[in-house]
Amino acid sequence: MKKNNFKHLGLATGLALSLFAAGCASDDAETAKDDSVGKGQEIDLAYVEWDTEVASTNVVGSVLEGLGYDVNLIPLDNAVMWEAVSTGEADAMVAAWLPGTHAAQYEKYGNDVDNLGENLSGAKLGLVVPKYMDVDSIEDLTDEASKTITGIEPGAGVVAATETTMKEYDNLGDWKLETSSSGAMTVALKQAIENEEDIIVTGWSPHWMFATYDLKYLADSKETFGGVETINTMARKDLEKDMPEAYKVLDQFNWTTEDIESIMLAISEGEDPKDAAEAWIDDHAEEVAAWTKGVSK
Repeated sequence: MKKNNFKHLGLATGLALSLFAAGCASDDAETAKDDSVGKGQEIDLAYVEWDTEVASTNVVGSVLEGLGYDVNLIPLDNAVMWEAVSTGEADAMVAAWLPGTHAAQYEKYGNDVDNLGENLSGAKLGLVVPKYMDVDSIEDLTDEASKTITGIEPGAGVVAATETTMKEYDNLGDWKLETSSSGAMTVALKQAIENEEDIIVTGWSPHWMFATYDLKYLADSKETFGGVETINTMARKDLEKDMPEAYKVLDQFNWTTEDIESIMLAISEGEDPKDAAEAWIDDHAEEVAAWTKGVSK
């Protein structure tokens, strides 16, 4: 009987010690959070589940988490993302393609958000084909790929631009655009290339597919896809007042096509987006230091 009582006492004591240790760890975490730049403030970053935005939003989110913010990454449709930032339901996004791709959204919501400027330059949209295809311009298209263009999500800027393109080019009058998702598009591209078949996709740069496959943009003489674009950061009104340090990081966030494509490629090969972002951050201390310059407790 004494042995059983001793055993129960040991279990109770162990449980009490465990709870005490957990409580101390929790207290330590809370103290660390209180002493951090972010002090545990919650910040919501909206994004569209496109490869570029998954990469960039995870990187910015991880940097803010490292500063002590409680970061929520919220995937939304493109139009809803813009509306969410404009109404303050989301705090910011790093996914505004300007001046062409998101022109309609910027015209509608631009006065209700803070445009923090570009975070990446050299972005581009267009129709993309494997280099082995014997076609170099949109005007060259005749009956390739069964007169079908493989698109991504309905409502995406590149899809809207493609619809305009099909109206402007007479040779595309009887072509069709099949929309699905970014993932489905890249799967179709992979399968076509493995079989060396024709395929025309709605493409954009930066994107990991250009680092993986030999691709080319079809020349667009009518400029229906616009010119070179930038990807900009947008914040809700009053974010600078409410969270000035987070606002500063978002304002200073800027990187290159090579940077983002390396993360996109890692994600496409199966790495978790957050893990890929944190690995990139670990290897790019100088860039992260520039984004967080002037940020203090």
